[in-house]
Amino acid sequence: MMKRLLSIALLTSSLTCAAQVPENLKDAFPQGTIFHQNVPYARDTIKKHLLDIYLPANAKGNIPLVIWVHGGGWMSNDKYADMGYMKNTIRTILEKGYGLASIDYRHSTTVKFPAQIQDCNQAVEFLYQHAADYKVDKNKFVLMGFSAGGHLASLLGLSNNSTIPDFYYNKKKPAFTIKAVLDFYGPSNFIMFYNSGTDVEAADEPISLLLGASALKRPDLAALASPITYVDKNDPPFFIVHGEKDESVPVAQSLVLKSSFDLNNVKNQITVVKGAPHYGPMFDVEEVRTKLFSFLDGTVK
Repeated sequence: MMKRLLSIALLTSSLTCAAQVPENLKDAFPQGTIFHQNVPYARDTIKKHLLDIYLPANAKGNIPLVIWVHGGGWMSNDKYADMGYMKNTIRTILEKGYGLASIDYRHSTTVKFPAQIQDCNQAVEFLYQHAADYKVDKNKFVLMGFSAGGHLASLLGLSNNSTIPDFYYNKKKPAFTIKAVLDFYGPSNFIMFYNSGTDVEAADEPISLLLGASALKRPDLAALASPITYVDKNDPPFFIVHGEKDESVPVAQSLVLKSSFDLNNVKNQITVVKGAPHYGPMFDVEEVRTKLFSFLDGTVK
């Protein structure tokens, strides 16, 4: 009974927060979208332990849920990041009858890895346990991440069929499974950054800040945090998007991940956007959206 009362309280309180969507993002959501915002997923007061849920106006229950994981080098941004240049994709997600959740996680400037993947696992577990309250199908969860968020989405999706106590806030493997992963230019292999021209020895380099040491000095940590480490034949399908001219995460990061999927017979599809940089509106064009939703509908629905 207490758990049910908590669920109702969270649901009711979050309904009052729709006005908190940043003004520049409001046109991304179709008219009638149901908003649940700043829902605490960890039963604490940490500001980065919040998530938002957006539901189609006609949601009646058991709808698939896309879970948005923002980028920012693991050190910046929040659950609204990357939405500004992906408005058409967000609108289409909701128009096609999917729910959308967006999660916050603690930055590497506050706490080191694996805190970030612990937060992601805890947020998704919250959504799993409260799926009925928010009219979503707990068996149809899709992860969608951008840059650092692409890394976290990939890491969560690929490690989900293993048991890695350090990845869970309470050392207990969560109950949920992942139906598919949509990975937008996320790093897959931290050691490979040694060959990318990035100064991996710099103390303020994002991967070093995340791990607490450079990938070269702590290859054990680099492997632990690299999604490619966990590729096996039982992984969920992956849809990968990367910019041809990405100056921050080399396209080789996605190409080697695809090769690993191919070797393990994991369903995957990659789109390299010609001339595209690390992020921006070139990833929200009709050509990419058409491929994405063909993949998503075919995998989830």
